[in-house]
Amino acid sequence: MINFSSLEKITGGKNLQYISDKQIRTLIIDSRKAVGESGAIFFAIAGERHDGHRYIQELYQKGVHQFVVEQVIENIASLKEANIIQVTSSVDALQRLAAYHRTQFYIPVIGITGSNGKTIIKEWLYQMLSRNGSVVKNPGSYNSQVGVPLSVWQMQPHHTIGIFEAGISHPGEMEKLANVIKPTIGIFSMIGSAHDEGFSSQQQKIQEKLRLFKASHTLIYCKDHDAIDNAISLSNYKSLSWGYSISADIVIESVQSRYIVIYQGQRLSLTLPFSDPASIENCFHCIATLLWLGYNQMAIQEGINSLRTVQMRLELKEGINHCQLVDDTYNNDLAGLEISLQFLTHQHQRTRKRVILSDILESGLPNENLVKLIAELITKNHIDDFIGIGRVLGEYRKYFSSTSIFYESTETFLRDFDTSELHNEIILVKGARTFEFEKIVNRLQRKVHGTVMEINLGALVHNLNFFRSRLKPSIKIMVMVKAFAYGSGSNEIANILQYHQVDYLGVAYADEGVDLRKNNIALPIMVMNPSEESFNSLQLHRLEPEIYSFKILRALLSYLNDQSLSIHIKLDTGMHRLGFEECDLDELIQLLRKHKNLHVASIFSHLAGADETEHDTFSKNQAGKFKQWADRISDALGYKPLYHILNTPGILRLPDYQMDMVRLGIGLYGVDPTTEGFRELKPVATLKTIISQIRHIKSGESVGYGRRGVASGDLTLATIAIGYADGFSRAFSRGVGQVLINGKRAPVIGNVCMDMTMIDITGIDAAEGDEVILFGSQLPIQEIASSIKTIPYEILTNTSERVKRIFVAESI
Repeated sequence: MINFSSLEKITGGKNLQYISDKQIRTLIIDSRKAVGESGAIFFAIAGERHDGHRYIQELYQKGVHQFVVEQVIENIASLKEANIIQVTSSVDALQRLAAYHRTQFYIPVIGITGSNGKTIIKEWLYQMLSRNGSVVKNPGSYNSQVGVPLSVWQMQPHHTIGIFEAGISHPGEMEKLANVIKPTIGIFSMIGSAHDEGFSSQQQKIQEKLRLFKASHTLIYCKDHDAIDNAISLSNYKSLSWGYSISADIVIESVQSRYIVIYQGQRLSLTLPFSDPASIENCFHCIATLLWLGYNQMAIQEGINSLRTVQMRLELKEGINHCQLVDDTYNNDLAGLEISLQFLTHQHQRTRKRVILSDILESGLPNENLVKLIAELITKNHIDDFIGIGRVLGEYRKYFSSTSIFYESTETFLRDFDTSELHNEIILVKGARTFEFEKIVNRLQRKVHGTVMEINLGALVHNLNFFRSRLKPSIKIMVMVKAFAYGSGSNEIANILQYHQVDYLGVAYADEGVDLRKNNIALPIMVMNPSEESFNSLQLHRLEPEIYSFKILRALLSYLNDQSLSIHIKLDTGMHRLGFEECDLDELIQLLRKHKNLHVASIFSHLAGADETEHDTFSKNQAGKFKQWADRISDALGYKPLYHILNTPGILRLPDYQMDMVRLGIGLYGVDPTTEGFRELKPVATLKTIISQIRHIKSGESVGYGRRGVASGDLTLATIAIGYADGFSRAFSRGVGQVLINGKRAPVIGNVCMDMTMIDITGIDAAEGDEVILFGSQLPIQEIASSIKTIPYEILTNTSERVKRIFVAESI
């Protein structure tokens, strides 16, 4: 634990203002990502384009009350609750603080540098090592002068190993990063032309990068790179070299599709799932590291196999009937089959596993011996169902289980196999090229819709942090993920919210909560519309129902029969949608006191007009009623549940009513439901489709059903791959709706169809296959909703689940 009072000694700075000693937990260098939580400290960096000192007043208003500055602050008296320290360089202070933090940990730390491959090696090592421990690493490619200290600051007592990459552009930079990372193990990936302009020669660049490893116990590198090998040989670094040279500490021999690794008298046989030289070299850096750490052959091979989540020759695709496909259709041999089966067994999204395999050609083995080996591999890897295609597999079917199915050719499989038998499985499709198994993949793959909704998780986290900055430190957050998380994808959104430690999730129906539990979401979940049929699911999956009437309360009590359950009491203070009224309180209290098996987790109400100033008096009256009624219930219970009344507009406009918890909904997705215009919110969802066809029509010709569109002149018409079945409302018909193509707007012409829409692209430079934006940052959803006299909620939630969601993030 590091407190503000320690900063003078750690950074060499001078306190300009010291109000009270506070713990330092969160380091901030980007004011846009600031969270006004206790323990946050902002480093004001004066850069070439941006000066962090300009944002200090703004950050103070957001609740950041600790600052590291390079300049004397004007109006410092207005920052009456802030601790402020002045340093010569905020970047240097950031590095010194992270370096001090690093000294408190004695775990192995791997430092990686070089010109290329740093991030790949780091990510692959993370995948391999996290199988057996808790690993801390740079997020993304945070390898700069500020990225490295922010990364090292993440180290916590539960971590068992650290992996940090470091990049430099000029002499003198690596010395600073070495003091921050203090690697016990070093990896020098390779040397190339990147950032050559910052150094006088390649030799200087190598020497500067080597400074990262000045205190390392060992330095791992490829001996086959002469320039690096010469520099290390002439230094005093303790090293571990690998390479094809017999003088390397770890000697690599390539034998067909395997590699023999000779190290300390051992001979390890390993299979790599790559053929390109860069991937092979990056992987051997990882293998050498695992050898140094004491991993055996089996553990190393398992680690290599786990790297298959990276884009390689095997492709994991969505299949029909909730299946997943492992597409490995370009060749088929025994070694490749073994690799593919190992990959298959490491996939846990589906419990049932099936293999569709062709004959293996030109193996050099007698057919019967070959099939016996294949059958042994199928059994060894616990494959549930096997389909063999080809004459040889069929001839020796006796070696497979009795449930196995065989076809003479791909054509007979496609003709005779009933694909409805496939359900909720993961299926490896592997065949020699002559069998044209891509036809099988095409049959079994879920058809990709040309329309997608792109969800920017980075923007979502930004919005979450923005709302957090408007809350008092003790206030909890419930995030509403009902209605498929406002169209954004419940499971994926819930997962990122769980990672960022929100307190509660809210769903509309029990089955939504059950689905979240099945996808490993452990947060408390409130169900807003429970039914008697859902009571078993509520109890089984630890879901907490909203109780809004005596009917649902008595039915629940009858079902529970003294079994315990947490509930949420809804009070109707003026919305008149659901909830208990004042006249119900005595009876409600009597039931709650009688049935101690019910734990009231929270009491809440809903503001009817939080989004508009004209209703502020009504909102105040609602909040007053709610507090009075909730206190009556709490007093009777003998404990105080959480109180909450604010939704998104309430959080933005009515901070006096934050109480114990708030409910964040549409605002998380970047939509401002108020009239104030909070520009800090970022749009999260972008709905995209493509141009399917372009044609030219003459003046007077009609377009679409009912001939509702008529060309007023010669025009260029594009048909786009979206319609009302996807959620693009028919209200956008006949010129009401507009879309964006290559930065220009194009109006809808005629009626919106079920799966397609026609638009006028006259004067727009476009081609078939071009991207079309339905809404996003350049075409705001608020504007789109307003054009058909609705609200963004409806546009988002109406987007069909058949529209594939794609999740993107830079740093979350």
